[in-house]
Amino acid sequence: MSSMTLFAPRHQPARVLPGFHITLGFTLAYLSLIVLIPLSALVFKTLHLTGEQFWQAVTAPRVVASYKLTLGASLIAATVNACFGMLLAWVLVRYQFFGKKVVDALVDLPFALPTAVAGISLTALLAGNGWIGQYLEPLGIQLAFNRNGVLIALIFIGLPFVVRTVQPILEDIEKELEEAATCLGATRWQTFSRVIFPALAPALLTGFAMAFARAIGEYGSVIFIAGNMPMVSEITPLIIISKLEQYDYAGATAVALVMLCAAFLMLLLINGLQAWQRSRSGASA
Repeated sequence: MSSMTLFAPRHQPARVLPGFHITLGFTLAYLSLIVLIPLSALVFKTLHLTGEQFWQAVTAPRVVASYKLTLGASLIAATVNACFGMLLAWVLVRYQFFGKKVVDALVDLPFALPTAVAGISLTALLAGNGWIGQYLEPLGIQLAFNRNGVLIALIFIGLPFVVRTVQPILEDIEKELEEAATCLGATRWQTFSRVIFPALAPALLTGFAMAFARAIGEYGSVIFIAGNMPMVSEITPLIIISKLEQYDYAGATAVALVMLCAAFLMLLLINGLQAWQRSRSGASA
C-alpha cells in the first residue's frame, strides 16, 4: 500500500447546510433578534424602577389577585387537557370510526381560529342568553363572565398542544410490546401503567408545559367571557394592557417580567422532569 493511500483524507459525508460555525452563527443571530433582544428590552425597561417601585407594582392587591386567577386557572386547564388530551389522542390513534378525519381536523381548530373569535363564540354559547347558557342559568350554573369562563377558554385553546404532542408517540409505540405484556399475564391497567405510560410521559409533560405556557399568556379568547371584574375575574394580561393604556410602561413590564419568570420556571421544571424520566427509562432498560 503506497504512502499516498495511507495519508489520503477520509471522505466526508455531504451536508445540506454549510459548516458548523456558519450555521451556529446564523442560529444565534436569528435567536437573538427574535427572542433574546425583545426579552432583554423587557428587563431593561423594568430597571427604570427602583426596588421599592418594582415591589409595589408587582404586589398590588389587584395584580396579586390576577396572578392567582391566571396561574391557578392555567394550571387547572393544563391538567384537564393533559388527561382528556391523552384520551382523545388515544381514540384517534387506536380506533377507526365514522368521521374520524373530521374530529382530527377539529382538534387543530383552536390553532387556526383567531382568539377573539374563539372568545366571542364561547360567550355566545355560554352566556345567560346563549345556546347552552340559557338552559344552565335557571339551574344556578353560570359559566360566563366569571372565573368559570376563564377556565373554559383556557381549556379550549390548550387542548391541541397535548393531543398533537402525544399522538405521534402513540403511533410509534409497537403493539408487540402490549401483546407480550398480555401474554405474560399483565392486566390492561398493568400494560398501560408499566408499558405504555412510561413511553408517553415525556410527551405528556411537554404538552402540559406548552398548554400551561400558552394559557398564562392568553388574552383574546378570555377577555370576552371573563367579565373582567377587578379582584374577581381579571387576568394578568389584561392588567398589563391596562397599564400600557395608562402609559405606565415600566409597571407593565414589571408585571410582564413576573409572568415571564413564572413561565420560565415552569418550563425548567418540566425539562428537568423529562430528563429524569429519560434517565430512569435508560437505567431500567
